[in-house]
Amino acid sequence: EKLNIKDMKARGLKLSARDIYDVNGSSLKDAVVIFGGGCTGEIVSPEGLLLTNHHCGFASIQALSSVEHDYLRNGFWAMERREELPVPGLSVRFIRQIEEVTEPVLQGVTEQMSEKDRTTQIEQNITVLVEQKKAQYPGMEILVKDFFGGNQYLLFAIEVYRDIRLVGAPPQSIGKFGGETDNWMWPRHTGDFSVFRVYATPEGKPAEYAAENVPYQTSNYLKISLKGYDEGDFAMIMGFPGSTERYMTSWEIDQTLQVDNPTRILIRGLRQDILKRDMAASDAVRIQYASKFASSSNYWKNSIGMSRGLVKLGVKAEKEALEREFTAWANASSDRTSYQQALPLIEQAVRERIPHARLLQYFSETMGRAVEICKAAEMSHLLSDSSALTDEQMENIRKTADNFYKDYNMPTDREVARVMFRLLADSLSEEELPSVFEKVIKARFGGNTDRYVEELYARSVFADQAKFEAYLAAGDFSQIGQDPAVVLYRSVAKKMNEARKKLTACDADFNRGHRLFIAGLLEMDKERKHYPDANFTIRLTYGNILPYDPADGVTYRHYTTLSGVIAKEDPKNPTEFTVPEKLKELYRAKDFGRYAYRGDVPVAFLSNNDITGGNSGSPVMNSRGELLGLAFDGNWEAMSGDIAFEPDLQRTICVDIRYVLFLIDKFAGAGYLLDEMTLVE
Repeated sequence: EKLNIKDMKARGLKLSARDIYDVNGSSLKDAVVIFGGGCTGEIVSPEGLLLTNHHCGFASIQALSSVEHDYLRNGFWAMERREELPVPGLSVRFIRQIEEVTEPVLQGVTEQMSEKDRTTQIEQNITVLVEQKKAQYPGMEILVKDFFGGNQYLLFAIEVYRDIRLVGAPPQSIGKFGGETDNWMWPRHTGDFSVFRVYATPEGKPAEYAAENVPYQTSNYLKISLKGYDEGDFAMIMGFPGSTERYMTSWEIDQTLQVDNPTRILIRGLRQDILKRDMAASDAVRIQYASKFASSSNYWKNSIGMSRGLVKLGVKAEKEALEREFTAWANASSDRTSYQQALPLIEQAVRERIPHARLLQYFSETMGRAVEICKAAEMSHLLSDSSALTDEQMENIRKTADNFYKDYNMPTDREVARVMFRLLADSLSEEELPSVFEKVIKARFGGNTDRYVEELYARSVFADQAKFEAYLAAGDFSQIGQDPAVVLYRSVAKKMNEARKKLTACDADFNRGHRLFIAGLLEMDKERKHYPDANFTIRLTYGNILPYDPADGVTYRHYTTLSGVIAKEDPKNPTEFTVPEKLKELYRAKDFGRYAYRGDVPVAFLSNNDITGGNSGSPVMNSRGELLGLAFDGNWEAMSGDIAFEPDLQRTICVDIRYVLFLIDKFAGAGYLLDEMTLVE
């Protein structure tokens, strides 16, 4: 209402600001939810039917899959309510209230305080505030988030529903069509969607799964447009973007380009090569590691594209120009002395933290993410005092172990470990390496990391589930600290904690500088419509459906079709470019139903909306708030967008809702689901 509505109306919006967000009444905001731990979804029927991306539902689909019921490869469709599959651990969150709480959060805070004292005071204020609001919003999660680098605070009251069931998902050949080759690329032909349903008690309240729960009843759901769009049409997206760094400085860009991205690209690439090989050789391993591989490779490729974009688009030079302007402005008045220290504080803090950040990233990517026996050994702290363990605690340990080993293959992990230990030995100095390298690998194996890895997996009780269950059954945990995986885990954890402490020592200056820099920018350019970095809170982005020019002499059309899916099939790359026979039959028969556009089925389209990770699954809506599709990706040419948004180049890639409906109806034969949706012709 304050900043954007006039511009939105000028671009074609037919709604009022209150139609989009109303504090006290029904609005579009109430149909947009947090799906799981890092995506967006939207309610599309009065009975809690929910759409999100296939890659957002991927972990749930994988968790429900087995070699006998391979929902990843074959897809899944419930043909009636009782066939919908409960997903353990999955939740959906509705934002019920948003309040400005900057004043109570900053009560008692002064600029003379140290950053440590400032943080302590703010944490105390938030604790008091949250307890007050819990009484006002019983049963809800209360979340306080900082904006503009800690210059503003908002409070969110969130209702959490935990009985979520899988309704349908296309096979991976559709939901991930194009695989890693097409990831972040346009033209795109991916049917990136999945269907879930929110369940509640008969009284409509959130609850854990129970057979007597019923579909969530609501009047707040999105209508669906079958009319589609034309080039230039208004489009807006609501969702939960996870993280941007639009206020990043030139020194932070140096760290990104020289340390963060190269480290991530190197380590994840090495592991992914091993996973890909083992997944191709075994259906069981493919299912076990499908979600892990997808999670790893997504931001591996993102890092490659981001580095490319930062260099090609000259982002560092843009940041340096802004920093010079800011410095001149800060130095122009004696009233701005606090702003004069902002950039020097950031520069010094970044220079000091780089070696510690590099070390922490090496350990988190290798031992924390890649070598999974290290993660299994975390369970050791639950076993250190066997006399204190109750039957309930033992049962929880067994459940934790079941969850871990379900998606774990020891030979794969052992091969990954060989590569990771060699990498650490070659990349880090003796002082940087965990003590296990000096005390075990060097002392007992003459520095031969391969021999150490062989013994690690041969001797550790955590190396496979049968060993671990036998160990639990024996009941004597007094020597758990001697297990080689526990020795490794504790050795790495010690080094990581040391690096974290050194990073924390740099944080005070960085946080103060960052906060002052943003506050100064807001004051320096008061006429501009400033917006805070994404922090996984609900945001709106608006613009238009547009093509773009990725290179000289090249123009990309703003939509793709089923014809492109058929044309992309590649028998030489069946993992990424296989088209199901049923889809080819529908195409040959031109059996497109009411989902056709110009004699074809539209598959994906482009808008110039501003999204990032967390927006996956977000509703893309037209000028009347009707659903046009689901956002699922960004474009390769503008991968630096989390740091610097490029409006002429940056595009959101969306799956067309008509392709979604076509697949549900014609391909899956689950057209009954459309009966509970409101389709606008």
